[in-house]
Amino acid sequence: MTMPEKPKTTICSYCSIGCALDVHDADGVSGIRGKADYPVNEGRACDKGFNLIEPFDSDERGTIPLVKTEEGMEPLQWLDAAWLFTQRMKDIMREWGPESVAFLSTGQITTEEMALLGALAKFGMGMVHGDGNTRQCMASSTVAYKQAFGFDAPPYACTDLEESDTLIFIGANPVVAHPIMWHRVRANRKNPKVVVIDPRKTKTAQAATHHYAVKPKTDLALLYAIANLLIEKDWIDHDFIEQHTEGFRAFRAHAAEYPLKLTAAECGLKVEELEELARLIHEGRAVSFWWTMGVNQSHQGVKTSEAIINLALLTGNIGRPGTGANSITGQCNAMGSRLFANTTNLLGGHDFTDKKQRRKVAAILNIGQNRIPDRASKPYHEILEEVRAGNIKGLWIVGTNPAHTWIDQEGFDDVVDKLEFLCVQDIYPNTATARLADLYLPAAASSEKEGTFINSERRFGHLQKIKDPPGQALPDFEIFRLIGETWGCGRWIERWNTPEAVFRELRKVSAGQPCDFTGIKGYAHLDEAGGIQWPFPAGQELEHNHRRMFEDLQFFHKDGKARFVFTEPAAPPEQCSDEFPFWLITGRGSVAQWHTMSRTGKVEKLRKMSPDRLYVEINPDDARALGIAPGDSVAVRSRCGEITAVAELEEGIAPHHVFLPMHYEETNRLTFPVFDPESHQPAYKSGAVALKKL
Repeated sequence: MTMPEKPKTTICSYCSIGCALDVHDADGVSGIRGKADYPVNEGRACDKGFNLIEPFDSDERGTIPLVKTEEGMEPLQWLDAAWLFTQRMKDIMREWGPESVAFLSTGQITTEEMALLGALAKFGMGMVHGDGNTRQCMASSTVAYKQAFGFDAPPYACTDLEESDTLIFIGANPVVAHPIMWHRVRANRKNPKVVVIDPRKTKTAQAATHHYAVKPKTDLALLYAIANLLIEKDWIDHDFIEQHTEGFRAFRAHAAEYPLKLTAAECGLKVEELEELARLIHEGRAVSFWWTMGVNQSHQGVKTSEAIINLALLTGNIGRPGTGANSITGQCNAMGSRLFANTTNLLGGHDFTDKKQRRKVAAILNIGQNRIPDRASKPYHEILEEVRAGNIKGLWIVGTNPAHTWIDQEGFDDVVDKLEFLCVQDIYPNTATARLADLYLPAAASSEKEGTFINSERRFGHLQKIKDPPGQALPDFEIFRLIGETWGCGRWIERWNTPEAVFRELRKVSAGQPCDFTGIKGYAHLDEAGGIQWPFPAGQELEHNHRRMFEDLQFFHKDGKARFVFTEPAAPPEQCSDEFPFWLITGRGSVAQWHTMSRTGKVEKLRKMSPDRLYVEINPDDARALGIAPGDSVAVRSRCGEITAVAELEEGIAPHHVFLPMHYEETNRLTFPVFDPESHQPAYKSGAVALKKL
């Protein structure tokens, strides 16, 4: 096999770290290496990244549009598919109004594609409602950052993992979920204290210096008690609090309601453990707080995220190397979705409800202000409830698989039955969701198109096209343009004719915003620099390619100060009982698995590294009491459904707790539909179940 002299570079489309990969493609075979000079991964990649291309070469790929007929799914030419989509959606809107159709998108397409879809659907087609599956992973952190900082701004750079002397991971398991991030922790030369707060002894907890096995969903009370202890012992940064925050006095009074002994008992910890945790925070000179889905996917994920931010504010651990209240994003382009998908906020972090901001965006995009809705979309679960109620009758699902991932999975089947028209746009036609479609549109994979992803640390990374998609599959960008032209929006999207043209439009929209990236000249600039983090306004020099926010201690509220935000903890809506005596915890299974395994399940090497069937982790004492041995089949039953799994006995699972990996289709038959009232994020991570040996 001959290798080309110069490889092309893509950004990994799995997790949010955004590793750059050099891809040598010769004789139809792709060889992948981590890009050596890229500041995120510095030549490294995990097993998923090294096998990024293989699932895209699968013979299960969609290669032509398909329409449901009485005989099954039949092939269709693209123009006919676009006309069918347009006719069905327009017929529904004519009869039932603009709120009768909606879209559900993803954090795994490019920023330019997200923006084109959101703008086309809302400004061109007249849709009101559309949301992304980033609602399922990052919404709680987004709301928390907006309330505390004034904007959705994760403050860190990846190098903070190497510059911190105390790292505190809360509901996060980077050894499995973000292995390149964990490599940076291991590269830390300060011999750091690594603290994990998690009910389960995860791989990260096993590698940590300290593990606090908190009871599920008591972390908010724990964080308030730690804050109270820091205040009582005067282990706080008075100057920082006085000069750069608001709301401390009220927060101090609130935290005082969480005494040490009472809270320790509630959380299932010893008083000495809480005292030790507070002392670790106090003694650290550069303390960083990290969290992800174990916090976000909760009935009170926003306030738990804010409680973590409060600890950083109390101790002044923000804006300096190795510090920060740092939410680890989930999907490869969740940050792009948060800012530019045009769903919950107007493009560039603007506000749909603000007339001045609507006028500003309309002028930049050269569209009528009346084309921009004066309100944000309904969130994901309310869109599905509107379908169930018969109010939304046409649904366009792009690059996501809710028939597998949606909380209370069996309820999703009821939703789909109420639709008059379901269009699914995806790489594969055989996902659980695509199999339900009336119209299937085959999309290109990440290596088959151009655009940008924005990673967890706010870095724009450029994807170069490596190869052509199979058959008649098209990049999502081209599918959106085709539908737009068929709909009658051709003149409106004329300026949005290439991904880089959309990038330039978004650059203009970002001007003056906290996410301003007007200083990025284009894709070549990103390639030359090794990606660039926002903010990067025009005129700024790229002196360092690892930049954290708030080094000037100026936040995005009008007074420049951060806010202490807090509330009384609420009990989980679903509780254990005599009938359902076990706490169910869900999470990532292995480093070789990703989401619904529609991609990783097609890679032989990754399959060999992963369990081939659903398993349930049970504490050995509980297993003995139930007569369950390793390898036994076990019925796991919740208020929503029942599944069968293979028993694995794990000392790392606390008594009366069980763990199920999220990757298997059966898991979400058990999860109970509970949502954070502020972020509307589903509470996947805890529930109540019963076990029975089969």
